[in-house]
Amino acid sequence: MAGPVLEMRSISKSFPGVKALSDVNLSVTPGEVHAVCGENGAGKSTLMKVLSGVYPHGSYEGEIMFQGEPCAFKDIRASERRGIVIIHQELALVPYLSIAENIFLGNEHATRGIISWNKTLTHAGALLKRVGLHESPHTRVADIGVGKQQLVEIAKALAKEVKLLILDEPTAALNDEDSRKLLDLILELKAQGISCIIISHKLNEIARVADSVTILRDGRTIETIAVEAEGISEDRIIRGMVGRDLEHRYPERQPYAAEGPQAGEVAFAVEDWTVHHPIDQQRKVVDGVSVNVRRGEIVGIAGLMGAGRTELALSVFGRSYGRYAGGRVLMDGSEIRTRTVPEAIGHGIAYVTEDRKTLGLNLIDDISRNISLSALGKVSRRGWVNEHEERRVAESFRKTMSIKAPSVFAETGKLSGGNQQKVVLSKWIFSEPEVLILDEPTRGIDIGAKAEIYTVIAELAAQGKAVLVISSELPELLGMCDRIYTMAEGRLTGEVDRADATQESLMRLMTVSAAINDEQV
Repeated sequence: MAGPVLEMRSISKSFPGVKALSDVNLSVTPGEVHAVCGENGAGKSTLMKVLSGVYPHGSYEGEIMFQGEPCAFKDIRASERRGIVIIHQELALVPYLSIAENIFLGNEHATRGIISWNKTLTHAGALLKRVGLHESPHTRVADIGVGKQQLVEIAKALAKEVKLLILDEPTAALNDEDSRKLLDLILELKAQGISCIIISHKLNEIARVADSVTILRDGRTIETIAVEAEGISEDRIIRGMVGRDLEHRYPERQPYAAEGPQAGEVAFAVEDWTVHHPIDQQRKVVDGVSVNVRRGEIVGIAGLMGAGRTELALSVFGRSYGRYAGGRVLMDGSEIRTRTVPEAIGHGIAYVTEDRKTLGLNLIDDISRNISLSALGKVSRRGWVNEHEERRVAESFRKTMSIKAPSVFAETGKLSGGNQQKVVLSKWIFSEPEVLILDEPTRGIDIGAKAEIYTVIAELAAQGKAVLVISSELPELLGMCDRIYTMAEGRLTGEVDRADATQESLMRLMTVSAAINDEQV
């Protein structure tokens, strides 16, 4: 085919009070990897939902041409029958079914309602081999990691004879190794003639795999860049996304200016903290870890997936994970009890979870109620919530945190990822904590929203808060933190000052071999 495999012409889509897309154009050629970039709320996911039939024909304006023919998809099945398959950021797999059952769910090898398990398992095995996943088709999806689940989703797409594969933030929840494998697979699919559209905030990944990049801003097409002909750089993409250069992605830090005996003293410390796995109670997920944070300091924790970083944070915050086996938590040098979440909050500890959609927010409630949840006592009296005061507080945070929403009564689940994260941060800042534990605070959000959140974190440190940041993005830790701890297999493997830290030195400490070598010393 000489022409484009896909053309989206003058696509416009509106929701009540919001123009999500306005005259957007997108063209994809056969065998091309086409990246779509933009800030949260720019319209990327909305555009892909229009393309895949999630938003049916008639609910938007404009025209879709696929393989030279006009398309009017009434639902997602109609688009899949044409070979257009979308893999959402939240994977659509059933955890307690096998890999084979998930691959052919809704697309079964069946005759007169009777499934042929021989055909199912044979075909599933061939698809798993094609995506490079060395697992039995009988394995439950719940028993494999997120990186492998992504490969199962791609195998599921291949089972539908995909011609155009749409990947929405495919590496957001993956570690570096799994991300690399997935990007390699995308390039293999390209070599097989399958076109791909990839939405990603990780600009280095886009530069690696994309042939073309379309940038959206405020629901409009800004430009499409042919990578080979025009060249691409992160700065150019950022300029198109946010409409300005971000010369300083990480804010200049203002030192904590307090004077007196507490200035520069350790505000928060965890000593010899040990936690066992909640099911396999012989296995230590956190093994004798000791960390501390001074007032006005930002301290990072780096580690590969499974290193025990989140387990450490959750177990300290009200023993929300695993079985406590020993250790102490200290605030300003005095031991405190954090056996429950209310106890931890009462001592001035806040925890911003890595999973904002499940653990951080009530998605079906509005912004106002989500922000007040961590400190209802501040907006209530004698058990009654003062809704006027609750609304006033939420409106103040909406302005200071630049939460993009028509009002504080907007449903939180309908906000973009970056704005949801700002609501989570607002909720915990409202509780006026002395210690903030931020677990993947910028996961899955765009570069502009990241810069805003970095500024908030820096301001909190300047106010004398003790900030502990867990992140899988090493440049983020290097750009924001004063010190960085490293973990591997539940154990602390190093502590590095910002001035001495590099990505290479941190990665060496994050590997399992570092933990083994440390054990042998």
